[in-house]
Amino acid sequence: MNVSIKVLEEKIFHSNEIDDEMVELLKKDERKGVQKLLKRYETMKQKETALEHMHIKMTEYESALRKDGFLHIAGLDEVGRGPLAGPVVAAAVILPPDFKLLGLTDSKKLTKEKREMFFDVIKDKAIAYSIQMVHAAEIDEINIYESTKLAMSRAVKELNCQPDHLLLDAIKLDLPIQQTSLIKGDQKSITIAASSVLAKVTRDRYMDEIALDFPGYGFSNHVGYGTKEHLDAISKFGITKEHRKSFKPIAEVLQIS
Repeated sequence: MNVSIKVLEEKIFHSNEIDDEMVELLKKDERKGVQKLLKRYETMKQKETALEHMHIKMTEYESALRKDGFLHIAGLDEVGRGPLAGPVVAAAVILPPDFKLLGLTDSKKLTKEKREMFFDVIKDKAIAYSIQMVHAAEIDEINIYESTKLAMSRAVKELNCQPDHLLLDAIKLDLPIQQTSLIKGDQKSITIAASSVLAKVTRDRYMDEIALDFPGYGFSNHVGYGTKEHLDAISKFGITKEHRKSFKPIAEVLQIS
């Protein structure tokens, strides 16, 4: 193939002009640069195939429910059960049947940049979504488990299209809607994964905001978890209205003071 490697690279990776016939021609090209391009291309295609398979696997529950006649399947997930400060955040999302976002999985497995990008796509493509928070004072009143369920229930009720089935990550809600609870659901269901991204990005942004209100605590870094940086800041500056007084490390600080 009498084409420069630079031109070939453009054709392969930027113009979608490559097909099986071109791949066969490239295999016969003895130039090392061409073979490197071909190897990059094959690696890329393998990753794409793996992501396609993951997508199919993560839509199995939704597909089965739609075959059973359910039309509006809401996925739910939460973030923020464990931190010493900040809210617990839950999201509910209903996706269209043809929704496809390759690489979408448990938000904790995604980079921050990927989560931010997926956040916008999910909100744009969703039939409906709702994101709700339960803050520290309310968590202290009713405990973190009940707060998690409350945030999720609020998210369902605030959807502008009411679901006929819920997919949840290892929890059941006291709502008159049929539900399926999955262990590690954010890795098994595309809809739960989408809700985990909405919840995670929303909570991280909230913690970035309160970091400006409470400088010195490092909320943008640890997002409220009990890291050394956070515990040192509590020892130095005391607690804020964002801290959960019912959580042991904070309760101990209050007892000492």
